[in-house]
Amino acid sequence: MVSLLLRTLPVVAVACLLSPVPALCQQVDDRISVAADDWPWWRGPNRNGVANAGEQPPTEWSATKNVAWKTPVPGRGHSSPIVVGPRVFLATADEDADTQSVLCYDRATGEPVWQAQVHSGGIMRKHERSTGASGSVACDGENVYVLFANSGAVYLTALSVEGEQLWQTKLADYKIHQGYGASPAVYRSLVIASADSHAGGVVAGLDRKTGKTVWQHDRPEQPNYTSPIILNVAGRDQLLMTGCDRFLSLDPMTGETLWETPGTTTECVTSTVTDGKRIFSTGGYPKSHVSAAMADGSGEIAWETKDRVYVPSILVKDGHLFAVMDAGIAVCWQSDTGEEKWKKRLGGTFSASPVLVGDLIYATNDDGETFIYRADPTKYDQLAQNQLGDSVMGSSAICGDRIYMRLVEKVDGKRQEMLYCVAEEK
Repeated sequence: MVSLLLRTLPVVAVACLLSPVPALCQQVDDRISVAADDWPWWRGPNRNGVANAGEQPPTEWSATKNVAWKTPVPGRGHSSPIVVGPRVFLATADEDADTQSVLCYDRATGEPVWQAQVHSGGIMRKHERSTGASGSVACDGENVYVLFANSGAVYLTALSVEGEQLWQTKLADYKIHQGYGASPAVYRSLVIASADSHAGGVVAGLDRKTGKTVWQHDRPEQPNYTSPIILNVAGRDQLLMTGCDRFLSLDPMTGETLWETPGTTTECVTSTVTDGKRIFSTGGYPKSHVSAAMADGSGEIAWETKDRVYVPSILVKDGHLFAVMDAGIAVCWQSDTGEEKWKKRLGGTFSASPVLVGDLIYATNDDGETFIYRADPTKYDQLAQNQLGDSVMGSSAICGDRIYMRLVEKVDGKRQEMLYCVAEEK
């Protein structure tokens, strides 16, 4: 696992960690400077919503208990906090000023460090719950990568960790349907990004240093909201996409199609996960489903249910899937058969993706209630329930024994986004 190696190597070459080809480890551009207590990209260090081993964040908190710091966040966004080294990064969109920006905060204190404007004018937002900054940034320790839909297109932009813009590349034309929310993925010397819409879809690998396109794979003219995810499954690294009515696997370095098979609905939001043999898709629209595809290229759909898990991504642990449905129901399935093990209504609705820390699941609903329960396939076993803020749409980052949460509070009767750091009081 990457997480185990990161504990002994503060600076890692991802090619050495994931690739079976040692020669690739010699490429200087492959170096990614992230540590074991970082949360460097969407869904965390392992790209699956699982915190690194040994993390011990609080299980109890409130507005007055176990809050290390909090700081106002300008604008609006559903992007997750990204934590690397001494910094916390967020994407945001200020609709009043009509700008899209990346924000940087001090990890220890929450003090603002810099704000880098990426676009002025041209914010694209349609659904009332969407924002102009719904995708999370990714950080390789040297650069920060962010995707924004703007003025009829999707752009991938690279900034230094000091906020200097290094390059910007147009990824694809984009026709707004509900909104845009994909997050970039960092892999070896590439940053990989996607955009699916009625204007035509694309997933592409760009050189991290220059922004030049190394490979491009065209996608159907369909709306879809998933992010590209690289996982090691069926014996190799695979770049996986769901939605547009299909499972898709590409070679992340070349863009070559490894396999593709029907089995998803058109519009998916969640990022896929794997149990080592299968990958899983949840959606959405027009069909509600949870489905499992064999990741060996056989095209076999192992099983499918009609449950609706549209926005929150799911978790895998010890041969079982754990999910929170948008409607506020926690559920567990056996990963090889799809057999439902249990369901439990939690209350409220959910948009944020749950995070697995050891054997505990942290799941936060739209009203700011976090349910902490065991990843137990035999029963729902709740440990704690905590309230913070009035609204939470973005997923938390859990690293360095701390929880970083983006939420909304009412301040003087007005809506104000906040970034909280939850930590045990010393």
